[in-house]
Amino acid sequence: MHPVALAQILTLLALANGAPVLIKKVLGQRGAWPLDFGTELADGARLFGASKTIRGVVGAVLAGALGAALLGLGAGFGAEVAAFAMVGDLLSSFLKRRLHRPPSSQALGIDQIPESLLPMLVCAGPLGLTARDIVAGVVIFFVAELLLSRLLFRLHLRDRPY
Repeated sequence: MHPVALAQILTLLALANGAPVLIKKVLGQRGAWPLDFGTELADGARLFGASKTIRGVVGAVLAGALGAALLGLGAGFGAEVAAFAMVGDLLSSFLKRRLHRPPSSQALGIDQIPESLLPMLVCAGPLGLTARDIVAGVVIFFVAELLLSRLLFRLHLRDRPY
């Protein structure tokens, strides 16, 4: 088990996932251009939904880059981790739209696993993560995301408690 590496990747994931929430809290809807530009697929649902914005993805990547630089991992590495976290988040949104789930609704597992697993897999080589580390990291992220989401809701930083 590589506890330092796990702590580093989980910190980067927290920064990447927290940045869009904080940006929305500060800016509201200003500059919140949807990443899918309103594109609807044949099923009548949006590609990702209105809550997935260009500024959120850019903010997440910048937060990951800054966080990794401060941790001594390199800004490029942090940007890559954050980008893959956002790819996982977009995959989750895509799946939820196909399942006709409302935007920002909770889908246990779909919401947490892709956005933690994809960056963990990308980091496996550079950080020396084992399969056990990756599973542990996904489980820790899963639980922490559920708990922190409720805390952020109580602090009025999130619109919903999940």
